[in-house]
Amino acid sequence: MVSSRYGIDGLRAAAIASQALGFILIMTLETCLGDAARPWQGMTLALMLLAACWVALMRRYRRNKQRRSMAGRDRRAKEDDE
Repeated sequence: MVSSRYGIDGLRAAAIASQALGFILIMTLETCLGDAARPWQGMTLALMLLAACWVALMRRYRRNKQRRSMAGRDRRAKEDDE
């Protein structure tokens, strides 16, 4: 089970699923097409890398958004204390 503090982590699940599907597709292409599968396998690998970069970018965006939100809460709490 892929989970975080807030339930299922959708980005982690998407990363795992995209990598698994990519590897399955690469193996299937090799089985069905033989040597003619090379360009398709390369394209599949490129798409897998693109998906991994997208997941990393989204994780970074969410983490920065959470940090900004926490900084705003801290700032408001300090203002309330004064």
